[in-house]
Amino acid sequence: MKSLIAFILTALVLAAPAARAALNVLACEPEWMALTQELAGDLAEVSTATTALQDPHHIQARPSLLAKARRADLLVCTGAGLESGWLPLLHREAGNGRIQPGQPGYFEAARFVRLIDRPAALDRAMGDIHAAGNPHLHLNPRNIARVADALAQRLGAADPANAAHYGQRNADFQHRWSAAITRWEQQASGLRGVPVVANHKNLGYLADWLGLTVVGELEPKPGMEPTASHLAGLLETLKATPARMVLRAAYESPKASEWLAGRGNIPAVELPYTVGGSVGSGDLFGLFDDTLSRLKKAAL
Repeated sequence: MKSLIAFILTALVLAAPAARAALNVLACEPEWMALTQELAGDLAEVSTATTALQDPHHIQARPSLLAKARRADLLVCTGAGLESGWLPLLHREAGNGRIQPGQPGYFEAARFVRLIDRPAALDRAMGDIHAAGNPHLHLNPRNIARVADALAQRLGAADPANAAHYGQRNADFQHRWSAAITRWEQQASGLRGVPVVANHKNLGYLADWLGLTVVGELEPKPGMEPTASHLAGLLETLKATPARMVLRAAYESPKASEWLAGRGNIPAVELPYTVGGSVGSGDLFGLFDDTLSRLKKAAL
């Protein structure tokens, strides 16, 4: 009889439907997927539209991505025009009213931080500029903290039964994140004022946070591929204003940065840029740990 009861109980457990996450979340970029996972834990099924090796400005809304968008309860994006090349198509083709602009299921991180590099005037001749300001806001960890507060509230609004859970996880994240920021800023004190060349303005918040001095950019204008004449001119500039390193994101071509680094006799440094951009950047904490490690090594 005991064996029969045990068999029946086991069968009932196996036959029971698997627990379903309370929310289905689609993040536009890996950093927001990682942050959502920190705040939601097992209560959300989270996926991302882009990877660390893709330029977040330019991706294709493939059928697999459209399918994710159709199922999403919440779409978490950067905003400020970062996804303007593909997100409108995703919104239109997904046919999901929950995640449309202006709806509670659409979250823009840029609305909760102060953006830098806001242009004084809009002119397409200036290159790929963003009217609202620089959208690559996640590379200042203090911005991550502000976005986390807002995102935890939005998760709670989307899933009121578990609002306290999201609040508690955010409190825990904020405690750990604040301690990490203190540690990172102590470790990076020697980087303040270090002159660097950057490939694109996607590292602007990182430079602003750490006090790096950007003395040149590989792109002649934002979004424009480096040209031979621009690189030659930049090399001449570095003779008068030397840089200590040339920086690029993991998703960017190394060709121009390595050309300049070789001729300028300075290291070319590939930074993960976002979660998953290197072996050591598997989560948000690892992203900044690995980024600072690479910068400090190059600055020696």
